[in-house]
Amino acid sequence: MKNQYFILRHGESLKNIKKIASCWPEKFYSPLTKKGEKQIKEVAKKLKKQKIDLIFFSDLLRTKQTALIVGKELGLKPKIDKRLRESDYGIFNGKTINETGKFWDKEGKLTPLEYYSKRFQIAPQKGETYIEIEKRMFAFIKEIDKKYQEKNILIVSHQRPLTLLEKVIYNYDLLKFVEIITGKKEIKTGKFRKLLWK
Repeated sequence: MKNQYFILRHGESLKNIKKIASCWPEKFYSPLTKKGEKQIKEVAKKLKKQKIDLIFFSDLLRTKQTALIVGKELGLKPKIDKRLRESDYGIFNGKTINETGKFWDKEGKLTPLEYYSKRFQIAPQKGETYIEIEKRMFAFIKEIDKKYQEKNILIVSHQRPLTLLEKVIYNYDLLKFVEIITGKKEIKTGKFRKLLWK
């Protein structure tokens, strides 16, 4: 029997409220909000039904807090994996999402397809492209899939890296990827879903 995978986005955090691009190293302090803590306590109860064996999480504060809440409820000790980190915004770390987006679209005239196409190809200074995020996320899941068998595995990460992981797993093209983002079908804060792989 193969492993089963579930992805969980961290609960609502301060960066979500303030609309800040917050990656590693954390320049902007972004713990879970009270609402975020409540979201994760509720989702942890639902995850009990999935009989999770292992939890892996990104080492940013918001994902760490999320994983520890879930781990406590499930009686598991979560494991850190740096490959699950938020998109590396480079020199825009700690800046607003609005300001960060202007790096790829200075005048705000690009179509969503043009904008996201650039994000796959061009990285901000000291940051990474979507292709690089995709590669590290897929490298992570391939490695743990070889290491473990017949386990129910929970991956606690961030919205865009999780969407990029789904893109690779489900073989989405750029158009489908953009439709998911613009159609607001990306995983929401404090929500989990099954990753249907293999």
